[in-house]
Amino acid sequence: MPRMIGGLLTALGGALMTLIIPLVLQAAVDGPIADGDIALIVWAAVGVLVLGILEALFVFLRRAFVLTPGTKIEYEIRQDFYQRLQRLPVAFHDRWQSGQLLSRMMQDINIVRRWLIFGLILLVVNILTIIIGAVLLFRWHWALGTAFIVISIPLWFFGYRFERNYGLLARQSQDQAGDLATAVEESVHGIRVLKAFGRGKHALLKFTRQADTLRSTELHKAREVGVLWFWLDMMPTLAFAGCLFLGIWLATLGQLTVGELFAFFAMATALRWPLESLGFLFSFLVDARTASDRIFEVLDEENAIVDPADPVTLGEPRGELAFRGVHFRYQDARADERDLLDGVDLVLRPGETMALVGLTGSGKTTLTTLPTRLYDVTAGRVELDGVDVRDLKLGELRRHISMAFEDATLFSSSVRENVLLGRADLDLHSTQAQAVLDEALRTAQAQFVYELPEGVDTTVGEEGLSLSGGQRQRLALARAVAAAPSVLVLDDPLSALDVDTEALVEAALRRVLATTTALIVAHRPSTVALADRVAVLQDGRITAVGTHAELLHSSEHYRYVISSLQADDLRQREMEVNL
Repeated sequence: MPRMIGGLLTALGGALMTLIIPLVLQAAVDGPIADGDIALIVWAAVGVLVLGILEALFVFLRRAFVLTPGTKIEYEIRQDFYQRLQRLPVAFHDRWQSGQLLSRMMQDINIVRRWLIFGLILLVVNILTIIIGAVLLFRWHWALGTAFIVISIPLWFFGYRFERNYGLLARQSQDQAGDLATAVEESVHGIRVLKAFGRGKHALLKFTRQADTLRSTELHKAREVGVLWFWLDMMPTLAFAGCLFLGIWLATLGQLTVGELFAFFAMATALRWPLESLGFLFSFLVDARTASDRIFEVLDEENAIVDPADPVTLGEPRGELAFRGVHFRYQDARADERDLLDGVDLVLRPGETMALVGLTGSGKTTLTTLPTRLYDVTAGRVELDGVDVRDLKLGELRRHISMAFEDATLFSSSVRENVLLGRADLDLHSTQAQAVLDEALRTAQAQFVYELPEGVDTTVGEEGLSLSGGQRQRLALARAVAAAPSVLVLDDPLSALDVDTEALVEAALRRVLATTTALIVAHRPSTVALADRVAVLQDGRITAVGTHAELLHSSEHYRYVISSLQADDLRQREMEVNL
């Protein structure tokens, strides 16, 4: 803040140097120039030169003062914004387009930074300059000052009209830029699909329509700015012309000296840039206001999934996971629509492996997101060792419960960093970390990474797309295993694996799961074979729990689900053989 104040004061000092020059010129014209005193003329010229140098120095100091705090403000806002994105629940990210968040993170924060260190200071200083200059205009003659001010009054009307119209266009433009960023991101991530289906032209046509809409909005903005600039250029010119005729008339009447008339127009010229800059600064102000509104839409977003006020500490967990009367519905569900999870009751004993089966859309994946509080239950409780997960700190909860998703996501970093992502307690290059890494890779049958160009230090590329689907899935499974959780939640983690690799992974997993509580969403009969017990999810409820043999005997719906899984598995095996 002191440096920002310093920047404001030095900018004001530079403006004052500009306003003092006409006063020196008046003294020079009415004094040494009129008297023909060469020595005094030289001193007057030196005085103007010194004032010009001081003005340049003040401009330099303004930039020096505001550069560091401006970039620091931008850095802190960007840090807070990213941290907020990390803390906001998954439900928020389900609603928001990634391009909209990206445009706020990069474009809008940059606009706010430039406004704070440049636009705001210039607006304040230029308005003060106009006020001080207008007062000085009256110093020479009240009629000239009044004429200049009256002719300039329409500028405020056009400024108000501009701000009202331009504000709507600025918000529309920035939102459209976010939509365009989303379109680019989607097409880049989906480039394989677009190429495979020959839909590149279709994507280009859609992008062109969005880009053309943004272009039209930008042109509309430019027209609004152009109209304002027209009046900002024309009104001071009219004021100059009117004051020139009035000044000459007053000079002929002896009410104004030549020096005073000369100084008046020098002052009016000095005020022209502050007046003309108002158009640019007003548009900048509206852009910055719109950008800050868009930023605070995210920063002010309510986050319901937070640490409790009085957290409970588990200590050494046993690994009992329980769902008690759990209900859940998504925010966009219709009011007359029943809960997706409609009273789930299920208890996983410590060290037990439970397979979860059900038809597509029954809510299996949704159920797996509740233990780690990716979503919170609508009603009921999810308990870890008898403690409601909402009573645990998020950091502690997610150390005890680890997940592997069907859609394996990797980050643009090394294999080592991806697999050990959940082990913040380890030095990534320590002997212990290497042992954990090797064991996790062996369990997930991901030893292929040792054959990569730089082994486990090979960067896998954006979202791991340089790897196959099965390779990504194995690394995601290794990441979950490396976290050494008390409870392991696996959402169909083997769907992309071939039959032989799946068998090897299952054999290794049996050893890991011997001491770990596990909830596994099963889409293959072979995955069900990993489990000690099986739970059947039907119509949002657990309708049966037991061993595979028990459920085949007692549950008609389970037999139907298993037969569906077997048919799907048989088709996949036939495809693999044909390939």
